[in-house]
Amino acid sequence: MDATSAPHRIPPEMPLYGETNNVFEIMQNLLEQLLIHQPKDPIPFMIDHLQQDNDNVPRIVILGPPASGKTTIAMWLCKHLNSVLLTMENLIAKEYSSLAAGARKHYQKMKSVPSAQLVRLIEERLSEEDCVHRGWILDGIPETREQALTIRTHGIAPRHVIALSAPDTVLIERNLGKRVDPQTGEIYHTTFDWPPAPEVQQRLVVPAGISELETARRLLAHHRNSVQVLPLYPRVLKVISADQPCVDVFYQALTYVQTKHRSNAPFTPRVLLCGPVGSGKSLQAALLAQKYGLVNVCCGQLLKEAVAGKSRYGQDIQSYFEKEMTVPDSIVANVLSQRLSQYDCVQRGWVLHGFPRDLDQANLLNHMGARPNRVFFLNVPLDSVIERLTPRRTDPVTGERYHLMYKPPPTMEVQARLLQNPRDAEEHIRFKLDLFYRSSAELEEFYKEAIAVNGDQDPYTVFEYIESGIIRPLPTKVL
Repeated sequence: MDATSAPHRIPPEMPLYGETNNVFEIMQNLLEQLLIHQPKDPIPFMIDHLQQDNDNVPRIVILGPPASGKTTIAMWLCKHLNSVLLTMENLIAKEYSSLAAGARKHYQKMKSVPSAQLVRLIEERLSEEDCVHRGWILDGIPETREQALTIRTHGIAPRHVIALSAPDTVLIERNLGKRVDPQTGEIYHTTFDWPPAPEVQQRLVVPAGISELETARRLLAHHRNSVQVLPLYPRVLKVISADQPCVDVFYQALTYVQTKHRSNAPFTPRVLLCGPVGSGKSLQAALLAQKYGLVNVCCGQLLKEAVAGKSRYGQDIQSYFEKEMTVPDSIVANVLSQRLSQYDCVQRGWVLHGFPRDLDQANLLNHMGARPNRVFFLNVPLDSVIERLTPRRTDPVTGERYHLMYKPPPTMEVQARLLQNPRDAEEHIRFKLDLFYRSSAELEEFYKEAIAVNGDQDPYTVFEYIESGIIRPLPTKVL
């Protein structure tokens, strides 16, 4: 865009399209791949990368001390995610590979593989079709800081790193009871996970290197290396306690790897506040608008402004106001669409309240192209709403508003002339709440990513919670 032509009239559909289709993330990923591989001809490279369509396949590293269960967790994740398990053993056992043959000879002599050779093995394996399209899980790799740095310099970047941890005494005890099925590779335990089938029990063997002394030596080596390896993955690392049932560890790991990390993409807040009358929507909208410069869009106020400004729809709305009838959704949608498409709303973002109130209105809002990217439901019990609204009074002389509990009138004379708005009568409030909660379940189902907020607390506490949901949104599930 030409900077001299500002302000740019950006259609509201453009940022919505960008967020919906993850355009920023796609461009960021393409740039990363270009910088890593530095192809001579970047255009065919980018086309080939986009055609692979594998930006969301698993790329997971499972780390942990001996006997922490990392191999079991890695195998279960592979089965659940249909991805490829990569271990030191199956990497060096690969057939028809000169790299694997050389690594195998070195491993038989030294019980280790040089970092550069290991990374070439991993690169060769990751370039194969099953890893490209199904993703991969590295079990126990990298073991050292040198391996981790070498892997990083070759552009192999995991999306999720899981580090299992447990006390050494627990790990030593667990390791002593380990047994392996030589046919399937499944790992069992004499105490915690003994196979029920007699034929499996008979063929189990004791793996090498599980004595107490050997386990303690391996634990010491792991602790020395882990303090240097784990800090290399600050944004993608999750530490899970392995001192709990294996199923619990697995589901914690599965939940983590099935989430996409928070995006760095710039976004314009489009906030929707839902809640019954008296839940504090107007106050929270005003606080958000004041702090973040959002446009405060109150649906009811918008209709009044349309009437006062004698706009295109003002006369139609006026007739409904005079008859004390509900303004049709089609007219409300047209007025709302005009406001949300204005430049200040597109540029700064908006916070909307008072609409939608049911599923039909929510669908109508979506068809307008005004989809919120942050939705909050303010939940307040009936008793609290009644306590908030029924004591409200207005002084007909000065127009001053009072609250008999929180802002009482200064004198008895003023109190004697105060009037209650019919909308604040208890019967009317109960009716309004009943209408809202009849539709709230459908609204919550429609906005599945919505965040529920306890609105029955200090307004500034509620605001802090809403604010955290806007500036630190929850990761989204991708698998």
